[in-house]
Amino acid sequence: MRHRYSILFTTLLLTFKNFGQDTIVIFKKEVAEKASAKNLEIKIAGLEYRLARSDYRQSNAVFLPGISASYTAISTTNPLMAFGSKLNQEILTASDFDPRRLNNPDNTQNFAVKVEILQPLLNMDGLFARKAAKSKMEAYELQTTRTQEYLELESGKAYMELQLAYKAVSVLEKALVTAQSNLALIENYYNQGLLQKTDLLAAMVREYEIKNQLQYAKSNLLNASGHLAFLMNEDINGKVFKPAEEAGTTIVPAYDRVITIDNRKDILAMSKSGEAYKRMWQSSRMGVMPRLNAFVNYELYDDKLFQADANGYTVGLQLSWNVFDGYKLLGKMEKAKAEMEKAEVEKQQYTAKSLLEIDKVKCLLKDTENKVNLSVLALEQSKEAYRIRSNRFAQGLEKAADLLTGESLMLQKELEMLLAIYEYNFTQQYLEFLTR
Repeated sequence: MRHRYSILFTTLLLTFKNFGQDTIVIFKKEVAEKASAKNLEIKIAGLEYRLARSDYRQSNAVFLPGISASYTAISTTNPLMAFGSKLNQEILTASDFDPRRLNNPDNTQNFAVKVEILQPLLNMDGLFARKAAKSKMEAYELQTTRTQEYLELESGKAYMELQLAYKAVSVLEKALVTAQSNLALIENYYNQGLLQKTDLLAAMVREYEIKNQLQYAKSNLLNASGHLAFLMNEDINGKVFKPAEEAGTTIVPAYDRVITIDNRKDILAMSKSGEAYKRMWQSSRMGVMPRLNAFVNYELYDDKLFQADANGYTVGLQLSWNVFDGYKLLGKMEKAKAEMEKAEVEKQQYTAKSLLEIDKVKCLLKDTENKVNLSVLALEQSKEAYRIRSNRFAQGLEKAADLLTGESLMLQKELEMLLAIYEYNFTQQYLEFLTR
C-alpha cells in the first residue's frame, strides 16, 4: 500500500515539475494583441485590402497625365523616310528635290527624341470605374476590421478552452485522490473480510477510469495550447501555455437590449460591395459616351547620335467614341447589371441569416444560463449525497457500489458545471460579436 502511494506521489511530482518547466503564463489581453498583430488570417485580409487599394490608385489615371519618352535611331534608303528625316532635321537643300535623289536617296541617318503627354479631360466610364474601385477598397477595409473582431472572438474562445482544460485537469486530479482514498478504504475493509472482491475490483476499475479521463484531459490541454499558439502564429517549441486568469465558477447574466446590425462591419462591407457593382454598371453604360483627351508631342531630331539641332511640337485635342463594337458593350452592361442585382439579393439573404442567427443565439443564451443554474444545483446535491454515503459507508451502512456511484456522479456534475459555464460565457461573447 505504502509502495503504491509512493509511486503515485513521485509520478504527480514529476508531472507538476514538467509542467512548471514547460509552461508559459499568458494573459487574455496578451493573446488578443498577439493574434491581432501576427495571425495569418489577419495578414491575408490586410493583403486583400492592399490589392483593392492598388486598384483604386491605378484609377488616378482618369485625372493624371500620362507621360512617355522614347529615343529612336534609324538608317534608311526608303525615299519617303529619307526625305522626311531630313525635313525633320531641318537640313533639306534645293538639291534634295532632284527627282533622282528623291527616288534613289543615299543612306540617311536619323536620331529622334520624342516626349508625349496625354491628358484625359473627359472620361465618364473611367470616373465611375474609379468610384467602383474606391467602394471595393472600402469594402475590404471594413471586412478586414470584421476579421479582426472575429479573431478577437476566436482568441477569447481559445483562451477560455485553455482555462477549461486546466480546470478539468485540476478537478480530475482531485477526483483521482478521492478515488484512491476510497480504494484504500475498500481494500482495508476487504482485507478485514468485510467486503467482497467484486467491491475491490470495482474500486480499482474506478481508479483506472479517472486516470484515463485525466490523461485525456491533459491531451486536451495540449491541444488547446496548440490552438492558441496557432492563432498567435507562434512556435512554442514543445511548451504549453497556462492562462494567468483562472476560469470563473460563476456567470454574469446578460441584459436584454435592442438588437441592430445596420452598423456591423460585414453588413457595411456588403453594402459597399453592392455599391461597387452599381458603379461598374454605370461605368459600362457610360462606355457609349465620347472621350476627350488633350495631347502634346515634343520631338528632337539630328543626323548624329545624342545631338538635337532640330525640334518641333504638336498640340491638339482628340474626341473619340466607340460607335459599335459588335454587341460587346451591351453584353458588358447586361452582365454588370446582373452582378449588381445579385449583390443586392446576397446582402438581403445575408442580413436575414444574421438576424436568424441572433435569434437562435439569444435562445441558446437563455438555455445555457438555465443549464448553469441547474448544474450548480446538481453539483451541490451530488456533493451532499456523496458526503452522506461516505459517512454511511464508513459506518458500514452503505454499499461500496453506491459509494463509487456517488463519487462518479459528483465528478460528472462538476465537469458538467464547468462546461456549462464555458458554454454560457462563449455564447454571451458570440452574441456580442453578432451585434457588434
